[in-house]
Amino acid sequence: MAERPMRMDTNKGLPAMESHRDLHIWIIENLKMVPVPRRAYRNFFEEHCYIVLHVPQSLKATQGASKDLHYWVGKEASRDAEDAAGSFVQHLQEALGGATVQHREAQGHESACFLSYFRRGIIYRKGGLASGLSHVETNMYNIQRLLHIRGRKHVSAAEVELSWNSFNKGDIFLLDLGRMMIQWNGPKTSIAEKARGLALTRSLQDQERGGRAQIGVVDDEAKATDLMQIMEAVLGCRVGNLHATTPTKSINQLQKPSVRLYHVYEKGKDLVVQELATCPLTQDLLQKEDCYILDQGGFKIYVWQGCMSSLQEKKASFRRALGFIQAKGYPSYTNVEVVNDGTESAAFKQLFQSWSGEQGKNKNPRGIGKLLQVKLDVGKLHSQPELAAQLRMVDDGSGEVEVWCIQDLRRQPVDPKHRGQLCAGSCYLVLYTYRNMGHIQYLLYLWQGLQASAQEIKALSSNAEELDLLYHGALVHEHVTMGSEPPHFLAIFQGQLVVFQGSTAHSGKEQLTSATRLFHMRGTDNHNTWTEEVPARASSLNSSDIFLLVTASFCYLWFGKGCSGDQREMARTVVTVISKENKEIVLEGQEPPHFWEALGGRAPYPSNKRLPVDMSGFQPRLFECSSQTGHLVLTEVVFFSQEDLDKYDVMLLDTWQEIFLWLGEAASQQKQEVVAWGQEYLRTHPAGRSLATPIVLVKQGHEPPTFTGWFLTWDPYKWTNNQSYEEVVEGSLGAVSAISEITAEINNFQMSRWPVSGRAGPLAQQALKGSEDSSENELELGPKADCGGASTSRSTSTSTSTSTSTSTSSYPSSPRCVSNGGLPREQLMHQAAEDLPEGVDPAHKEMCEDTVRRKPSTSQEEGPHLNPTMLAP
Repeated sequence: MAERPMRMDTNKGLPAMESHRDLHIWIIENLKMVPVPRRAYRNFFEEHCYIVLHVPQSLKATQGASKDLHYWVGKEASRDAEDAAGSFVQHLQEALGGATVQHREAQGHESACFLSYFRRGIIYRKGGLASGLSHVETNMYNIQRLLHIRGRKHVSAAEVELSWNSFNKGDIFLLDLGRMMIQWNGPKTSIAEKARGLALTRSLQDQERGGRAQIGVVDDEAKATDLMQIMEAVLGCRVGNLHATTPTKSINQLQKPSVRLYHVYEKGKDLVVQELATCPLTQDLLQKEDCYILDQGGFKIYVWQGCMSSLQEKKASFRRALGFIQAKGYPSYTNVEVVNDGTESAAFKQLFQSWSGEQGKNKNPRGIGKLLQVKLDVGKLHSQPELAAQLRMVDDGSGEVEVWCIQDLRRQPVDPKHRGQLCAGSCYLVLYTYRNMGHIQYLLYLWQGLQASAQEIKALSSNAEELDLLYHGALVHEHVTMGSEPPHFLAIFQGQLVVFQGSTAHSGKEQLTSATRLFHMRGTDNHNTWTEEVPARASSLNSSDIFLLVTASFCYLWFGKGCSGDQREMARTVVTVISKENKEIVLEGQEPPHFWEALGGRAPYPSNKRLPVDMSGFQPRLFECSSQTGHLVLTEVVFFSQEDLDKYDVMLLDTWQEIFLWLGEAASQQKQEVVAWGQEYLRTHPAGRSLATPIVLVKQGHEPPTFTGWFLTWDPYKWTNNQSYEEVVEGSLGAVSAISEITAEINNFQMSRWPVSGRAGPLAQQALKGSEDSSENELELGPKADCGGASTSRSTSTSTSTSTSTSTSSYPSSPRCVSNGGLPREQLMHQAAEDLPEGVDPAHKEMCEDTVRRKPSTSQEEGPHLNPTMLAP
């Protein structure tokens, strides 16, 4: 059924968009916007420009989300087409309003946002789209093309020359012969790349062949002799060794810690570029009256437009960005993103040290703000994982707790009476067991004291691995640094967490050996209170909090002027953990003289109320992780879902307050390597992130609600039917009998010469063609070339490969139409491929004469003929 065409608006020639759709794509044809059929959305012709609009549809996505408007430039597109696309984007921007982020995309260098729309990959097609033809014609089998498949999370396939010269050892190639599709995997490709290549192949089978094409996979040429014979029939004999993999020139995936902010404006006829700041950047540098350019390490350019900047400045944004790129000597394909004040993308915000969201929010700096107003409802945390994720709480902390201290590089159990007493010079393992929706789950906290030695930190990880083995890999590891504990870690100690200086034994009496000790107490209830020993001097005090001063002769509980009644109540219960002596309450400003004497005299200390850190402006981001030449390579997935987690992946979810590393069950990386990637991510982040940010290692099938809650939906049973690559290949392969029959037909032929047409691959094209062939399409047969017709000859043959004339187009080089008989052109243009008259090329119906006439079939070829309906469904 044909897709209903979009209505066209009379205003500036813009289309009226249907509100229920999230993605809209137009091609620039004859300098006009023409809607692309939905089934052809991932096909892009390199001689054209396209406009792509994404409108978030889900409730979760629309909260604070903006529309994304892209114009895509093919590498062979004309300047006029690009100018027209840019003009249409500006008109669309005005029509859509300010809540729109604009992007300029170049073929092969698209942004992560753009690529994320096409989960099954992008197809780059040679040449241009002839007027009146559709992007993709379903069930058309008269195809002969070679696709070069590349990419990790975002896969792309580009048409290349139909020749062995196009192949290399490290990539995947798809020989598409209409009814037969052969995926050839380079010997250096990973299983993950093979699996993603197969997903693209299967999607082509479904979308373009109605699921009726046969698929063959060549993982090992020596074991796939039948498929190799078909490939050699099309490509000829392979001479020489395969090329090495061509390294990608794209640097988009390497995180760039360098960012620079420029004020760009026009002064007369000159473009003035004034550098304002480099990393770490702060949000207050952006003034609402101006426009700025942010240069992210030379691979992406952002243009920020203040809400009070002039309309003329906003219209010149792309032009200024392109001028900036040229002035800096950056490649012309450098990605450009234009953001408006108030609708910035998540990627833009994360280039700044902090970003304020809604004004007036009072969030606790440890991210547990809502717990201050309402009592935790465990049922809600389990049934609403999004709430658990936002509060960073898997439950209320009432589960089972076990604590081990790392001593002499081994874990030693801590007495339950003292399990909330940690030492800054030691490392600890804290195992938390809880139930979630009827299932037992585990959280293992790896707590690292700030004074711990490197040897102890290393022993902490190795002991965690040993413990994980005892639980059959079911533990979620959370690496926690002293002073940056997540809310749930505090909650499991029910307000009794005390961190002492040094690394003394775990006994309350033995801890207090120093003559004078000062403890800083913060928190308002059992879920967010913690106490930390600080240097015993007056400058350590803070008017917002409570402090306990302990000496050999007295004990003072000091209440700052800014502390609340809830803080005072919690402090009275916590002090018993530290000292059993009688405590004298001292109010700020009423201290006795020996109070200051014990602290070494009076000194200035913070007296203003401590402002909470606002994290509300940041949104979670998901990346695929890999390593390239020793450096972390990141591939972002925008608008992510559970579908983007693959068993071969290592994924990084950055929620700003925590870093989650998801390890697929088939991923080859070791846990230590994965954690190191998380540390490198923080170290190289352009916003200057804290290295103490908690890192959570999550294994497939053991995801806590604090992780799953960041996804729009989560299916806990999705992994139960998770097929391996080998199983997917077995289920995707074409019928063995059909492939064997084709091979047998090939073995019966003598292939010393090609037909007069000179096009590569007539044998395979003939074998896989779907309609009855006329005499002029049949093969000329001759002696068989010595090219691996039998499996033994392929490896020993020394003969020269058959000379063929190849075409880089996916269609035959010269369309053929006969002229006696009669069908009107209008009827031809809407005729299905299998119903066309003999002699009409489905790919070039528009080039036929006004009438196409039928003629009797007469054979002029010699020798046996290959059955053209061998693979007909």
